[in-house]
Amino acid sequence: MSKILITGFKSFVGRNYIRFSENNEIDEISLFENKPESIDFHRYDVVIHLVAIVHQSAEIDEVQYMRINRDLCISVAEYAKKAGVKQFVFLSTVKVYGKFIPNLGTWREDSPCFPEDSYGKSKYEAEIELRRMETKGFTVSIIRTPLVYGEGVKANMLSILKLVDRFPILPLAKVMNRRSFTFAENLVAFIDRIIERNASGIFIAMDEYALSTTDLVNIISKYLDKKVILFRMPKFFVSIGSLLAPKIFDRLFGSFDLDNSATLKALDFMPPYSTNHGIEKMVLAYKAQKNK
Repeated sequence: MSKILITGFKSFVGRNYIRFSENNEIDEISLFENKPESIDFHRYDVVIHLVAIVHQSAEIDEVQYMRINRDLCISVAEYAKKAGVKQFVFLSTVKVYGKFIPNLGTWREDSPCFPEDSYGKSKYEAEIELRRMETKGFTVSIIRTPLVYGEGVKANMLSILKLVDRFPILPLAKVMNRRSFTFAENLVAFIDRIIERNASGIFIAMDEYALSTTDLVNIISKYLDKKVILFRMPKFFVSIGSLLAPKIFDRLFGSFDLDNSATLKALDFMPPYSTNHGIEKMVLAYKAQKNK
């Protein structure tokens, strides 16, 4: 069994990994309290690097994204490699691909990357540098994920949860988009498999099937025990909204479709949990927290 160090203290993915991983020798460390050069990496076989500024924010400049998401990551990898760590697992993002264009098909592990924002650029530049560092004795495993959800989720998925919880009527009927998601416990299983196989390369970790926004809202409302009436927003209003609030309307009406068949084949693996099961666990945890 591998001895694992998670860099990123009490992160959402880290908490889930410690809780659900098949590995039981796991430590985590804060890189805000510890510099990479002060960490005793000699004790570990695997480093899972989770520290990052996640999502894009206008309040954070590109220099900060590069300093945390690229430079700090590379520094950690360099010290880990010198100390004899055998495998470096880097949690990246599908934002490295750039803007999804439905007519060009789904994104795959080998699809060209044209990141558009500082978040995607910083993660992609970290990927490039990490791949250059790889040697026979130092395996680099890069995992790209779409939105990760599960118990205790924050950010975008929590916003959708609250939207469905608070509004009995929503303009989200017959949304014909396709969006890929990753249940946190499926991500944990992907990471475990990659470590088990000491697998090198770029992987996409996600649930088996994509959902439309309408599907997502219906599943969430089912487990919230909420009757939500959906109506179809006219295309004209979707077009206007996409101009006025592009990020919000893209999340609700845009597609973000992925194909990770190469990952599944390389790992001889299928995610163990359905999206329906993952959303049920997420919603039940949300309800329990809300009722405290």
